[in-house]
Amino acid sequence: MAIAPLCPCGSGRALAECCGAIIDGTRVAVTAEMLMRSRYSAYVLGDVDYLRASWHPATRPAVIDLGGPVNWLGLKIVATQEGCGDDSEGTVEFVARYKVAGRAFRLHEISRFVRQADRWTYFSGTPGRSDSRAKAAEN
Repeated sequence: MAIAPLCPCGSGRALAECCGAIIDGTRVAVTAEMLMRSRYSAYVLGDVDYLRASWHPATRPAVIDLGGPVNWLGLKIVATQEGCGDDSEGTVEFVARYKVAGRAFRLHEISRFVRQADRWTYFSGTPGRSDSRAKAAEN
């Protein structure tokens, strides 16, 4: 019996029961954090179509380039504000760790999400408090 792959978002749940169900359209992200986690998982999986579909049309780039090979190492949710219930906006602060060509980096971002037609969309992101850009991870 094959073991189901774990979701890259770090929930500890199977991908198909977590972000996979949001990415494939079986479920809808009911909070901004759920959308954030599913977008991280889409980056890990290289699912540009989902990233495009979950990006607010007002800020969505014409082309989404995932760049070269990236080894995503993990996601940590630092804080959330609003982004659930009847909220129309929300923010999720996160740190994503990754490696490129053997070098470790971290992306610390505060992402802004907007609910549009009863669905959460990614609107924009700003660097987290301690980071002005992605920087080498500390060991």
